[in-house]
Amino acid sequence: MATAQLAEVIDPTLVLLTVEEAARRLQIGRTLCYRFITSGELESITVGHLRRVPADAVPEFVTRRRKRQHPATTLTAVTAA
Repeated sequence: MATAQLAEVIDPTLVLLTVEEAARRLQIGRTLCYRFITSGELESITVGHLRRVPADAVPEFVTRRRKRQHPATTLTAVTAA
């Protein structure tokens, strides 16, 4: 399988992701992903000596960022519903 195809494959059964897998899902680089982890914006845990990102932390991260960047849009959409 080509590298481009591997990047598109997402296993929905994974509970923990490597930092690289989390970065791929966010379509950002590994270094930026580590920066979000270090700042506490993206949740991560250690398993032994390994750093892992809970799979559900990725959509939660995106939701928080969206709310922070577009607070008026979020409130308007909720109010209109």
